[in-house]
Amino acid sequence: MLRLTPVVRNIIIINVGVFIIQSLVPGFTELLSLWNPKTEAFRPYQLFTYMFAHADFFHIFFNMLVMASTAPILENFWGQKKFLVFYLVTGIGAGVFHLLMHLFFFPGAYGSMLGASGAVYGILMGFGMMFPNMEMRLLIPPVSIKAKYLVWVLGAITFLLSGAGVAHFAHLGGIIFAFILLRIWRH
Repeated sequence: MLRLTPVVRNIIIINVGVFIIQSLVPGFTELLSLWNPKTEAFRPYQLFTYMFAHADFFHIFFNMLVMASTAPILENFWGQKKFLVFYLVTGIGAGVFHLLMHLFFFPGAYGSMLGASGAVYGILMGFGMMFPNMEMRLLIPPVSIKAKYLVWVLGAITFLLSGAGVAHFAHLGGIIFAFILLRIWRH
């Protein structure tokens, strides 16, 4: 049984609430999504809001499932404030990294991005670094795997199995910002 901590519970509630509003209010998703700065749709606040909006049920379901299963352990270990800082830094960092990669390597790409995946991959990286030998039980396939290997497996899956429309650079950005932040916190 999942035991949600206060910050994780609130993040999940906010994500679900925003998802419900997205389905009821036309145009709301576009306001929250992170747009390329070369478009008129870009607003700086989107570096924060994009990580609370999701494309569909499975998008939010899997992001929140990973949050519910790994993030409470980090929140209990670090405390509420430090965990919230970690979540926001990795999420915003993922958005910044995504934008920079697109501006430098794909300057003609003008789509939008949304979802908590960048922050979730940051959580996974933090979990793998803080508790590398903790055994995690997977649903599919039903096996146990150490956290340090789970991070690599999930990272590989996102790049190998996902198609167009997946913000790979945001996932990578969340991982990078998590790694950097944890290195800073260790010193």
